[in-house]
Amino acid sequence: MSKKKRRIGIHELYAKDPLEADRLLWGRESDPHTRRGFLKKSALAAMSMVLGGRMVFAEHYPAGLIPAVLAGSGTPFQLPGKHPDMVVLNDRPWNVETPAHLLDDKVTPADKMFVRNNGLPPEQSRIDPAAWTLTIDGEAVRSSKTYSIADLKSKFQTHTYQLVIECGGNGRKEFNPPAKGNQWSTGAVSCAEWTGVRLRDVLEDVGLKSNAVYIGYYGKDIHVSGNPDKVVISRGVPMRKALEDESLIAWAMNGKDIPHMHGYPLRLVFGGWPASTSGKWLARIAVRDQVHDGPKMTGQSYRVPCNPVEPGADVPDKDMCIIESMPVKSLITFPKTGATIKLGQQLPIRGHAWAGDLEVANMEVSIDFGATWQKAVLQPPANRLAWQHFEARVSFPETGYYEVWARATDSEGKSQPMVLPGWNPRGYLNNACHRIAIKVTA
Repeated sequence: MSKKKRRIGIHELYAKDPLEADRLLWGRESDPHTRRGFLKKSALAAMSMVLGGRMVFAEHYPAGLIPAVLAGSGTPFQLPGKHPDMVVLNDRPWNVETPAHLLDDKVTPADKMFVRNNGLPPEQSRIDPAAWTLTIDGEAVRSSKTYSIADLKSKFQTHTYQLVIECGGNGRKEFNPPAKGNQWSTGAVSCAEWTGVRLRDVLEDVGLKSNAVYIGYYGKDIHVSGNPDKVVISRGVPMRKALEDESLIAWAMNGKDIPHMHGYPLRLVFGGWPASTSGKWLARIAVRDQVHDGPKMTGQSYRVPCNPVEPGADVPDKDMCIIESMPVKSLITFPKTGATIKLGQQLPIRGHAWAGDLEVANMEVSIDFGATWQKAVLQPPANRLAWQHFEARVSFPETGYYEVWARATDSEGKSQPMVLPGWNPRGYLNNACHRIAIKVTA
């Protein structure tokens, strides 16, 4: 009896062996060292049929890379309070990402903000913001204090900042070998406007001891097991980050109460660092005399190898370092990938760029897979740790299939890698160039 063949998707095929996937799909032979492919006429013909046009500049196309027009797969799902085209990766706990074209707003609206939860949100009907309290304690405070939200609003100066929040695993689905965790594409990022008080002002009111080195948060989210005594996640930041002007205890987003799914009624916001440091449903902050050791702070959670490793390597916990400032990155938000334009027309491009604790110094786009780059117009940030908007207009020399790639360079001269940065076991910090597919017709 013959065995029934199992059909697999393009992402699974490329995840197993990207160079072999090139050969099977396109008949394309590739050099594993240079990552460049040798496209025969038959391979070009096969790709053209699938892409809907001849791939212009195909000689520059990196090997083992899924064409952008085929890479953006995801199943739309209607999540209450969210745009209907948001993509659900997991529903227990909720993990939902935003397609790139929905992030075109300069300030991210609530219905287009990604959701990354480690546990279950507290029941909204049981949340009374008037009774909500925040306790500051720990080994490195002079005296513990508890504040109501009204206390925070009346006792401390209010501040508002636009702040980038990005999941440490944003872009995980591109890593090969595949890494464990939610397979985020490019949409686990946002830049909303947050209002609250500076964490620094509250910590100074409590009084810090000289041995204060870290803070750790505790929220009221519920472990997926339902066990009320089990802490879902308790991460934090070193004191230098906690004491920055833009580090907020926030109660409002975009001028309104924080949405329930995003931490209502109180949360931390640390712009430029992994979103997991910005604890939601905030109830307690512990000031530690050591690096915080709560759940998701130890082992390999939100850590990368301290030194580069080969793909697939088994890295001991002792050789893993905590992720702090996120790397430089950019996103094309207009047009939507797969757009069609007529030959002779210029295509307007726009998007955002950000660089963790730094600023973006330069922004470029390419239509020939990085063989040449064109400078984009880059705006300054609204404030420190906000993303920066860019614009460009590109022209195409002939009809066919193209990809527009975006590359940002930070204020220390570090640029986004063309395809993928160094592999790591958990698939963190993928800041490869974002790309969209464009078809040029006569």
